[in-house]
Amino acid sequence: MPIQTLTINKKRLETRINTLAEIGKISETGVCRLALSKEDKQAVETVKAWMEEAGLSARIDDFGNLIGRLEGKDPSSPILMIGSHIDSQPYGGRFDGVIGVLGALEVVQTMREKSIVPETPIEVVAFCDEEGCRFNKGLFGVRGILGKLEKGELDRKDKNGVTRREALAEFGCDLNRLKESEYKEGSIGAFLELHIEQGPILEAKDAPVGIVTGISGPLWLTVELEGFAGHAGSVPMTMRQDALVGAAKVIVALNELASQDPSAPTVGTVGSLQVFPDSRNIIPERVSFTIDLRDIDLSRRQAIEAELRAKIEEITETHGLRCSISEDTNSEPRYCSERLMNIMREQSKKLNLTPIELMSGPFHDALAMSYACEYGMIFVRCKDGISHNPKEFSTLEDIALGTELLYHTVINY
Repeated sequence: MPIQTLTINKKRLETRINTLAEIGKISETGVCRLALSKEDKQAVETVKAWMEEAGLSARIDDFGNLIGRLEGKDPSSPILMIGSHIDSQPYGGRFDGVIGVLGALEVVQTMREKSIVPETPIEVVAFCDEEGCRFNKGLFGVRGILGKLEKGELDRKDKNGVTRREALAEFGCDLNRLKESEYKEGSIGAFLELHIEQGPILEAKDAPVGIVTGISGPLWLTVELEGFAGHAGSVPMTMRQDALVGAAKVIVALNELASQDPSAPTVGTVGSLQVFPDSRNIIPERVSFTIDLRDIDLSRRQAIEAELRAKIEEITETHGLRCSISEDTNSEPRYCSERLMNIMREQSKKLNLTPIELMSGPFHDALAMSYACEYGMIFVRCKDGISHNPKEFSTLEDIALGTELLYHTVINY
């Protein structure tokens, strides 16, 4: 049996999770807290107040990140950063990202209450726009502090035509001072992130927590197919240039390619699609859709991408379409620090935990941090592997165990 006596304050953690779930609440258990929205700002201000209550100095930087700092014995030594995000999908759950931020805060608050002064400074971070659903480009805040933003990112628009630049300004950020929010190379020593698994493995193995060994590399593409609009009643089937039929064939092709090796963890998804002119009796002239392709094996993912691009070319030629493909995200798989995993393994034994070691299919803020410092992740079991859905659920007992393991990992870092 896992340890019964916890160091962290389980009740305080529960109260904060439940309080945050009320901000942007949809249905009984869901959350819609899009990045840089008024709901996101309310949540950030709420967590900022908790950070200050815990004795941290807290600030919101100009990328929209919330950062709480506990000073170390040597303020100039590389920072141990712990956290995640509190923005959500439009149809999201209460735990995705949230337990990583509130768990990190609970760890540091417990240290303060026990008068533990760390050797190095510790920063608890809620990164801005991890999800990427509003502006179709995620990991914004974490890449911002690392100086890794790409050209044109601030001009990306949401579905209402609002640019990220405008949303940041509305959030209270000063876009003329973004450089000041960047961290100097080498100033972050390590990053730790607690997160729900978002998959079914821990539950299947009856394990409350898991140690992450690496993160799959995501490839995000946006495909636009253009044909020719015509009357749905009068243009013969053989003479049509139907962009939606072309898109449908590409979607099926992606599904087949990603499924061809059942033993591989490859996944391919089309999650967003726009049709123009979007009328019942007009042949679709233009279709834009997203592709999300992920694998822990980069060479396998690249081979599938090449096959998919060849298939798209074949489909567009068959249907007389024009095609453009833009690359939104392209990351290689990233592996966790062996040193940090060893600390987690040792502390798990002391807590009488037997965590499963597993890869992460979804990407996390840790993916971007892996390019700046060593990183480690702890997963918490979630019911039926459901995430990005109001039915997303983890028990408080499992979340508390994950937070306890995070606490002991931080103490022994």
